[in-house]
Amino acid sequence: MRRRAAITSLHQMKEINVVPMIDVMMFLLVVFIITMPLIENGIPVNLPQGKAKSVDQKKSRQITIRLDGSLYFDRTPVTKDQLTVQIRAIAAESPETAILVRGDEGIAYGKIMEVMRILNDAKIAKLALATSPEGPASAPASSSAPRHRR
Repeated sequence: MRRRAAITSLHQMKEINVVPMIDVMMFLLVVFIITMPLIENGIPVNLPQGKAKSVDQKKSRQITIRLDGSLYFDRTPVTKDQLTVQIRAIAAESPETAILVRGDEGIAYGKIMEVMRILNDAKIAKLALATSPEGPASAPASSSAPRHRR
């Protein structure tokens, strides 16, 4: 008796199953939708109120000074010496880079001036001071797009 092999059951798959790929893409989309607002807000500070034009944040760098006096450069904690080195490197590479200074409204004026002195010594040409929009009850800067004063 001859043995019969099931050759007919072995057939090539001519289509790719995209359902798992769609599931992964939907998961990544949801993750990005949730995390992007958190990433854009940066370091939370209470910006002073003011009326100013908006500045393109994609073409600029940020220095944040919190109420406790801590410094952040593009969301990274730095000391004044580290900030000086980084600003001088940016000024040497591209002096037209805009620097946004975000200072808490309760911070001493002298702390803001120390940062301004670092920027001036590095010959930074473009500088903006971040403010929150004027209004009767303004929301914290972390929940609204900051405005900038030149």
